[in-house]
Amino acid sequence: MPEDVEMNDSQAPPAAAAAVSDAPAPAQSTLHHLKEIASVIEAGSLSKEVRRISRAVRLTINLRRRLAARDVAAFLAFALPPSSEAFARLSALVPKEDGSEMDVDTAAPTAQVSIKHGLPEIEIYCYLLVLIFLIDIKKYDEAKTCASASIARLKSLNRRTVDVLASRLYSYYSYVHELTNTLAEIRGTLLALHRMATLHHDELGQETLLNLLLRNYLHYNLYDQAEKLRSKAPRFEAHSNQQFCRYLFYLGKIRTIQLEYTDAKESLLQAARKAPTTARGFRIQCNKWAIIVRLLLGEIPERTVFMQKGMKAALTPYFELTNAVRVGDLELFRSVADKFSSTFSADRTQNLIVRLRHNVIRTGLRNISISYSRISLADIAKKLRLDSENPVADAESIVAKAIRDGAIDATIDHANGCMVSKETGDVYSTNEPQIAFNSRIAFCLNMHNETVKALRFPPNSHKEKESAEKRRERLQQEEELAKHMAEEDDDDF
Repeated sequence: MPEDVEMNDSQAPPAAAAAVSDAPAPAQSTLHHLKEIASVIEAGSLSKEVRRISRAVRLTINLRRRLAARDVAAFLAFALPPSSEAFARLSALVPKEDGSEMDVDTAAPTAQVSIKHGLPEIEIYCYLLVLIFLIDIKKYDEAKTCASASIARLKSLNRRTVDVLASRLYSYYSYVHELTNTLAEIRGTLLALHRMATLHHDELGQETLLNLLLRNYLHYNLYDQAEKLRSKAPRFEAHSNQQFCRYLFYLGKIRTIQLEYTDAKESLLQAARKAPTTARGFRIQCNKWAIIVRLLLGEIPERTVFMQKGMKAALTPYFELTNAVRVGDLELFRSVADKFSSTFSADRTQNLIVRLRHNVIRTGLRNISISYSRISLADIAKKLRLDSENPVADAESIVAKAIRDGAIDATIDHANGCMVSKETGDVYSTNEPQIAFNSRIAFCLNMHNETVKALRFPPNSHKEKESAEKRRERLQQEEELAKHMAEEDDDDF
């Protein structure tokens, strides 16, 4: 409006006045958006539709970067009764802004937004909003206080419409303690919350808390305890694709440490495939571990794995490591391991890199056996660049183990101290092609079965024929549902 515009000159030029009159209407304020989200939560609570609560959480994540202290304080005054304990506790945690006016809904529509006070969903949402805001402004001590208070409040509630908000609170509760390196302090609380979620049949909460507990154990390298919890925790059909991806990633890490590389590879690749394309950091971690596991299995990942969009720079150390393993050059492997030791330590794959040394030696030995029909053990030790006190004896033991494991087809002439390679036969005369085709067919069938399970069918579609108008309405509802599911996949990461 003209009276709301501050001008430096006493009289605006005609062109400037025309520009002001033609300017678009100002965007709605952050406070107004928060009030609309509260009305969505209220509608979901009264109609017991969990989908509305999930939509409110997604809208909050989109609004996250625009939050300010005055917006949060004004929303608390709007959503909570002034005499309530939650209002007093949360208002004290929100920092005060000096010299700034309260955000006013100048662009709000004529109909004012109003909600019903006393709903537990609104109160829990206020806890979640304040917790997210405190984490974003790096007030970690206040965030821990807010998270502990929200967890104490959640223990007295048993409503299915609160489960979505509760799962987010659990995640941020663990996240703020991870930022302050105090994850060990909340392990008992997480176990108690998981037990409570199981008793309340809160399956989304069980999924979230199981992943948080696995992350807690793996943070301190407690892989045995993580596997015991995972094996004894109740399993059911996944309700959240994001939580299922995280579970597969943690399962792959556990299987890798336990030397079960085949199962680990399957879990890690599945997690990378199911993750949303916007979750780049998560997919990078999955690919890093999957590359190491494939190298430990004796496979060489394709070059396209390292050239994925947005991942090339992050996967460069693993590309050079793969090249060293492929060539079988032990000296090159050592130089790459030393060059990127800080990266491997940060990714917690340093111990797995040490395991790869044997694979590098075996690959080099396989290349030697293909190139030479007869070669002395001393020359093998020289070509493999073994730097031990007795390299010839080490080379002999390495060759003997490789022959026993079936890595090479050769014999050792102990009298002359050399290795004699046998002629390589036709691979198509063996069962290897059959095994390869069988694994590919099994993978395709498994993907088809999962796709069929994920399909959604309208109820009683086989009993009655729908009219053209009903069909249009159904297709419109399906498009809206698909859009909401896609938004949830993108926003949760």
